[in-house]
Parts: sequence; C-alpha cells; structure tokens
Amino acid sequence: MAQVIAIANQKGGVGKTTTAVNLSASLARMHQRVLLIDCDPQGNASSGLGVRLQPDDPSFYTFLTDDGAPPPFHKPLPPPLDLTLIPSCATLAAAEWDLFSRDHAETLLSRKIHPLKDRFTHILLDCPPSLGLLTVNGLTAAQSVLIPLQCEYYALEGLTLLLDTIRKIRMRFNPDLAIEGILVTMFDRRNNLAHQVVNEIRKHLQFRVFETFIPRNVRLSESPSHGLPALLYDPGCAGAKAYLSLASEILTNGGT
Repeated sequence: MAQVIAIANQKGGVGKTTTAVNLSASLARMHQRVLLIDCDPQGNASSGLGVRLQPDDPSFYTFLTDDGAPPPFHKPLPPPLDLTLIPSCATLAAAEWDLFSRDHAETLLSRKIHPLKDRFTHILLDCPPSLGLLTVNGLTAAQSVLIPLQCEYYALEGLTLLLDTIRKIRMRFNPDLAIEGILVTMFDRRNNLAHQVVNEIRKHLQFRVFETFIPRNVRLSESPSHGLPALLYDPGCAGAKAYLSLASEILTNGGT
C-alpha cells in the first residue's frame, strides 16, 4: 500500500516543485515504485520531467473529472527508474470551478487514487502554491504533508496559514493527516542568517525538521529546463546528493 505524501506550501518560490520532482526521482533511484501527480495548473513538475501536454491531451484534469477515463500515466525517466507521472497543464485551472459543483468535492482526489495505491510504494502530490480546492484535495488524499520552507524569516509568516488549513483538514476530512516534516530549502551554509532561521524553526515548531537541508545550487536550478531531475542532469551536484539524502531519510524513518 502506497505512502501518500502531499508536498505543499501556499507560498511560491520555496522549492516545492523542485522537491516533488527530485524527491520522486531519488525514491525511484532507491528502487521504489513512485507515482508523482502534478496537481498544479502551472504544470511545472510535468515540464521539469520533459512532459509537455497539448490542450486536448489526457491530464490530471481528465483524471479528476472523467470517471470513465484511465489514468493518463507517463513514464518520463529511463529504466530502471520506476517513476510514473500524471501530468498537468493549464486547463487544470478550470478544474477548481468544475469541482465546486460536485458532491464531496474535497475528497475527489482521495477517491480517484485509492485504486492505485497497491501499484506503487509512494504517491507524491505536487500541490499548487495556494490554499484552494486543489490543495485541499491533496491534503485530504494524503497520509502526510511535507512542507518545503525557504531559509528566510519571511517564509515563517506564511506557514501559519498552511498549518491552520492542515488543522481544518484534520477536523473535517482527514483526521490522520500527519506532518511528514519541514524541509529547509535554499540553504547557504556560509550565511549566518540561514543558520539562525534553522534554529528558530527547530525552536518554535513542534514538528520534525529533516536533517537534510537542500542547498542553493545552480545545477539544481538548471535541470528543469532540460526536462531532467538533478540526479540525471548532474549526478554529482550538491542538489542531487541532497535529494538522495532526503529520500534515504524518508525511507529510514518509514513515514510519519
């Protein structure tokens, strides 16, 4: 039965999609069967793996809204990496409006992925940078939520809204939703402020903070333009090594 992890933060630019793509690839490198679902209308996780849909192509939108359609699986990475993608595109932006008219709209994704859980060891959900209905669906479908947090003080301010949303999701739809952990991103070891922020996070948040920090890394930033995760674009770069370390940490702890 798959471990379902939502990767969420309503603040943009914190490394959410970078984490979704590279953690998925790193788990696949460690012989896991991974499904990455691109729940974001921007479709950046899809393009970051080299998948660019045409407007009429099956996508996460059709997966959500067409009860008779098979899941639009793509296999963007070469063997032996067992990574499957359900891609997104801009038409998903209309999905939230469509979902509002459906009964039990908040649990639609949970119902759609339930039959898939026996086929994978991990299902990762790349949620939009908002707290709208698509993110609510992701949090309702997940067993846990991984929160990328940029290593700056302003990032802490928006965290309160996300934690409040998680509390409401637990109360109404998913009482077992856990915090997988806080992932510190864009970390610069040479910057004293970065270390201060990490200390504040560990001091004031009662949740697990991953031992792995994701560094600022040029190769990590370049890899999406080539449609590759960092471990295929430049296996020796610091970003690729960090996400492999994060995957190992998640597997070692066996989820939350």
